[in-house]
Amino acid sequence: MADPFLYDTGERTQYGCLGHEVQIEHIKAYVCRPSFFTDKAVIVIHDVFGWLFPDIRYIVDLIAGHGYITICPDFFKGTEPWKTTDHWADFADWMKDHDPTKVDKEADVVLKYLKEQCGAKKIGIVGFSWGGMAVHHLMLKNPQLTAGVSLYGIIRDSEERYNLLNPTFFIFGEKDHTISYDQVSCCTGNKLKQYCKVAYKLKVYPGQVHGFAQLKPEDMKPDDKPYIEEARRDMIDWIKMFT
Repeated sequence: MADPFLYDTGERTQYGCLGHEVQIEHIKAYVCRPSFFTDKAVIVIHDVFGWLFPDIRYIVDLIAGHGYITICPDFFKGTEPWKTTDHWADFADWMKDHDPTKVDKEADVVLKYLKEQCGAKKIGIVGFSWGGMAVHHLMLKNPQLTAGVSLYGIIRDSEERYNLLNPTFFIFGEKDHTISYDQVSCCTGNKLKQYCKVAYKLKVYPGQVHGFAQLKPEDMKPDDKPYIEEARRDMIDWIKMFT
């Protein structure tokens, strides 16, 4: 695989998916590998737009370019993702059938594949929005994951949500309309400080809205670009530190 990124910024010098699709038991997945052997892997959990969405595949390719077998499974198991043409009034009902805390079976299938078919010994996980909630859930439940990064997604309704099993990094935008700054700083931050027994980090990026960190270069606004690049570097640095 040719090196497709300027690693310091995560900016793509050419576009087009670099990986391929595979079938793993009952789910499909998009996989991208680095050009050299590695026993380290990262699972990427998509947002509400699903595993086929170009922005999420861009992130998979980006992480693979840093030396990880990177995989984005279809955690919706073939069901319809949320579409930009759907009505937000229907979102709560859609979420009932797409619960980000019901991903354990699929996570186990992917972990088995990475270990048995890819030779992975250390496996991290990264998730965006819906996927960020799924990452938070899995970092509370699955000790096989050596490190996690949850981008603008948290579990809000469980008293056990602070008992993280392995190092976890939470990334938020200051102007996120779905997770308020007060929720981040007052609730999550203070409670983690009180209860969490493993390494964790919580960071809020100035002026950024929901979904900022997965934009392709052509979709970035000039004022936001430094924070997008910073969030990606921080994400990769956290995975490298623990995986």
